[in-house]
Amino acid sequence: MKNSSWKKMMAAAAVSALMLSGTAFAAETEPEGVQEFAEAEEEEENYMTGDASMDNPLNQDEIGEKEILVVSFGTSYNYSRYATVGGIERAVAAAFPDWSVRRAFTANIIIDHVKNRDGVVIDDMDEGLQRAVDNGVRNLIVCPTHLMEGYEYEDIVAAVAEYADEFENVAVTKPLFGYNDDTNYDQVAPILASLLENYNDGETALVYMGHGTEADSDKDYGELQQALTDGGFKNIYITTVESEEWNTERVLNEIEGKGYKKVVLHPLMVVAGDHAHNDMASDEPDSLRTQFEDAGYEVDCILDGLGQVPEIQQIYVEHVREALDQIG
Repeated sequence: MKNSSWKKMMAAAAVSALMLSGTAFAAETEPEGVQEFAEAEEEEENYMTGDASMDNPLNQDEIGEKEILVVSFGTSYNYSRYATVGGIERAVAAAFPDWSVRRAFTANIIIDHVKNRDGVVIDDMDEGLQRAVDNGVRNLIVCPTHLMEGYEYEDIVAAVAEYADEFENVAVTKPLFGYNDDTNYDQVAPILASLLENYNDGETALVYMGHGTEADSDKDYGELQQALTDGGFKNIYITTVESEEWNTERVLNEIEGKGYKKVVLHPLMVVAGDHAHNDMASDEPDSLRTQFEDAGYEVDCILDGLGQVPEIQQIYVEHVREALDQIG
């Protein structure tokens, strides 16, 4: 699809995918050393969050003419970055071996922190797009790892539009769920349920914590909650850090009187970064853990990001495949 069709393509905002050139990053779905890396992070404190050397920033040149640029908000938690964002990238790399996969983050504060602390350089959005231009990329797929079409997703679409004339074909893939009328809440809901199926003892409420947004896409949390309820997963609840509607008080009211003794908390986020560790799992007075404990529940926290779940990775892969089909 040529640039004359750019607006149409962006309106469709097709798809998602990733791939890594064989020389830049080995394509593997279950990397060796992941367990050791996770254990190393658990032993660290504060911002010492795992060995950054295992992660590949994917900022190499010699890309070739076909690139998939995977764009994430980012995280300074090294293990989570490797397991989640890196997990999506490796899944895409395995699925599309003829394309080069590169990485960009949208949060410059995270980019700067990782660079200053670990010496790891990660491209921001403009740097990633300019790298593609400088390397002569002709066909570009931009794959946001965002959950929904919020403000950050819209910013990515706008940034890509500014570079559209530099490429013969360009597309932006869909977020995980909630894109216009093409939604897949029903696909995501059973995946979320399967991650916590070991806790279905009749006495445990399962709570997924998202970020929340002031954008219209905040309604997607409600759509996902409805998909969970309609799917029979009636002990799973959605809450967020920032949404006024999907707050902790709402969940506390919903689970009251239903015989729950325990609550299990899990991030509804691609990465398990600062929000998961501090807003969800910390001992701070306003953390999710503390609020449920103060209400009398035993609380367990699972510090895994959705990006490390193979079934979630494959949704991004399929979104990339859709984009590739559209550009031909």
